[in-house]
Amino acid sequence: MRLHRTTRTFAAAVLGVALTGLGIGVAGPASADDDPDNGIDVSVTIEPATTPGQVSMTVADNGGVSLQEDGSNATARQFVGTLPTVTVTDTRRPEEIPAGDFWAVVGQAAEFTATGGSAPPIGPQYLGWRPRLLSDTSTGAVSAGEPVSSVISDGTGAPAVGLQGQELLVSTANSADEIGTWQVNADLALRTPVDVAAGEYHSTVTLSLFNQS
Repeated sequence: MRLHRTTRTFAAAVLGVALTGLGIGVAGPASADDDPDNGIDVSVTIEPATTPGQVSMTVADNGGVSLQEDGSNATARQFVGTLPTVTVTDTRRPEEIPAGDFWAVVGQAAEFTATGGSAPPIGPQYLGWRPRLLSDTSTGAVSAGEPVSSVISDGTGAPAVGLQGQELLVSTANSADEIGTWQVNADLALRTPVDVAAGEYHSTVTLSLFNQS
C-alpha cells in the first residue's frame, strides 16, 4: 500500500504601473493597421504530459473539532461535531490505472485523554462517525464509507465498533471513472457511559490514504 501526501502553495503577482508627468507629450502606440509588417507571431507546441498522475489527499484548514453535548439520554452521554472536509484527487490517466486498483481513506481515532490526567481515558471505540459524500456524482465509482457507532449503540443499526480503522471514502476496483476530485466529511458522535468523569478530553483522528493495486 502507498500513502500519498500533498501540500498546497500560493503565488502572488504584482503589476507595476507607469506614471507620466504633466506637460510631457507622449506619442501614442502605432496600431496594427498602421504597419502590418511589424506583427509578431507567437506560437507554442505543447507535448502530451509525461509526468504520471497520482492519487492525493488534503484536509481543509481547520482549528480542530470541538464536540458539543447533544442527544444525551439515560443510556449514554453524547457529544457531536463535524469532521473537516477531506478532498481526494486522482489525476491518473486510464492507462496508468492497473487492473484491480483501488484507493481508500481510512480513519483511526486515538483514545481521549483528560487534561492533566485527571480522569481515565475514553477509548476510540466510543467515537463513531457517519461519512457524507459532498461531490455531485452519479457514477458510483467513489462512495462514502459506511457509518459506525460507538460501542454504546446510537440505535441506528450502524455497527457498534467505534472509529478504529474505518473507511471514510473508497473507490471501486478497476474503474477509470474514479479519476477526478472527490470531497467528503463526516458527522462525529462520541457516546460515553452516563457516569463518565467530568473533564476536558483530547483525541487525534488520523486519516490515511491507501492506494492498493
